[in-house]
Amino acid sequence: MITLRPISKDNFWDCIDLAVHPEQQSFVTSNAISIAQSKVQPECIPLAIYHEDVMVGFVMYCLDTDDDEYWIYRLMIDQHYQNQGFGTEALHQVIELIKDDKTRHQIFLGVHIESESAIHLYKQVGFEFNGQIFGQEHVMVLNY
Repeated sequence: MITLRPISKDNFWDCIDLAVHPEQQSFVTSNAISIAQSKVQPECIPLAIYHEDVMVGFVMYCLDTDDDEYWIYRLMIDQHYQNQGFGTEALHQVIELIKDDKTRHQIFLGVHIESESAIHLYKQVGFEFNGQIFGQEHVMVLNY
């Protein structure tokens, strides 16, 4: 069972210590930078992903102030916990949190085109590429 919990002083260092496989490092922004971003962009909501009482990953979403749409800015699962379904379950939970806002019907995210496992995960949940590219990231959208 996966739960999403706020980042706090009690779990901050556990979150900072999470790491993806070395070959995936160029695909994700560090959790430390993401947490810092949430402090200067209060619309960003950083959450720890727990399996029972063990932190296995990190996710951050927001209602973006540039386009007034929901974005999943970050999703990472620690290298020791990948391929166990935790990313899929966490993604479903974040989507449900966002869907609580009945005024919007799309969720966006950016993904590196070389990150095949992330693309597979996002497509499995229903995200599709929309043709936009921002820097190194290709934009995917989920319409609901």
